[in-house]
Amino acid sequence: MPDCLDALIVAHGQPSAPAPAEVALARLATEVARLLPAQRIGSATLAAAGALEAALERLGTDGVIYPFFMADGWFVRQALPKRLNGHPARVLPPLGRDSALVDLAAEHLMQECAVRGWEPAETALLIAAHGSARGPRAAAAARDFGAALAALWPGRSPVYGFVEEAPYLVQSARDLPEQTLCLPVFAAEGGHYRQDVPEALDQAGFPGALLPPLGQHPGVPALIAAAISG
Repeated sequence: MPDCLDALIVAHGQPSAPAPAEVALARLATEVARLLPAQRIGSATLAAAGALEAALERLGTDGVIYPFFMADGWFVRQALPKRLNGHPARVLPPLGRDSALVDLAAEHLMQECAVRGWEPAETALLIAAHGSARGPRAAAAARDFGAALAALWPGRSPVYGFVEEAPYLVQSARDLPEQTLCLPVFAAEGGHYRQDVPEALDQAGFPGALLPPLGQHPGVPALIAAAISG
């Protein structure tokens, strides 16, 4: 078929407003496609009714699926395989489990310190992540990421705060110094980043700097392209 896809980027999306998340993910797929001109890259969110099923009809049997998720939790291990309904495409590890993301984050934090005139060695780091009431994998992925990042980060050991499990972000963000970077380990600018994270930081009286979601870093399309082509 002429519009057959070689790779499909799949994200959770926004159940309460699926259309904007679909558009944002399609924009990401376009950026990845620019880096892989010989491949046809598609996208679909789980939240948009019928979007994944329609994309799977175009995905070749030897295609790959890239989970645009920060953890290999319930959605990647259970919800996504069920929705694939036996499609033979190979599912790659999610973004959050890519070791190259750690290098990208470390460089990002160093740049953010430089912009503010902060010494990295004196800067605290708060990792804001989703967590999950469904199981331990989401929090484990965030902690694994933070441990790997700590090996490259000359500042203080990361403090973790989650949206859906303890330690909750509103608790972890209390009593941190003004020289603190809050790194949201989220794939997209969804409701958690736009609402839950700022509300928790406000309630905690967090005096530091809230960074954009890590999944929205300009270097992420290159990571995805490398994973798809690798």
